[in-house]
Amino acid sequence: MAELNTGDGGGGKGGKVRSKKQNSKVDLTAMVDLAFLLITFFMLTTSLSKPQSMDLSLPNKEDDTTKVENTKVDENRTMTVILGADNKLTYYMGLLEKPIGGPKDIGYGKDGIRRELLSRKKAVLEYSAAKGKPKQGIIVIIKPTKKSNYRNLVDILDEMAITKVDTYAIVPEFTPEETKLIEKK
Repeated sequence: MAELNTGDGGGGKGGKVRSKKQNSKVDLTAMVDLAFLLITFFMLTTSLSKPQSMDLSLPNKEDDTTKVENTKVDENRTMTVILGADNKLTYYMGLLEKPIGGPKDIGYGKDGIRRELLSRKKAVLEYSAAKGKPKQGIIVIIKPTKKSNYRNLVDILDEMAITKVDTYAIVPEFTPEETKLIEKK
């Protein structure tokens, strides 16, 4: 049984005569039992946090063996984002040979790529509506360089989710013009 002793109440020789105090005992068994019951209750009733993950659509391994033909996309709907070193990125609209917008260096966050994605998305939706295809949105091509890090890729994927860009792809290959642009920076 658990006990709490508070001392013997002053028993030295000499000095003033005082009345003898009795030892007080506190039984802690019930409190210890209650503590273990509460710990057990909260361990069983709380749920552990589940890891959050992002859904990525990857091609099947069977499709890798077959030859993939280049798909033609409307260059007015295409935005290419090149992830560079030092948390910087470069973007351009259309083709690099004759870009509609850019190439322009920009940073991450709400004042950087997010604002540009939202404005370009709005412009593409207006362009598509004018062409009679109102449901066609922006297509973003994400190209990470060897100098970019994993956090940069996660940040740009987060921006795709925040701005609700439905169509985007991660492409590791660079055109010769893009390679020159990367080397120049």
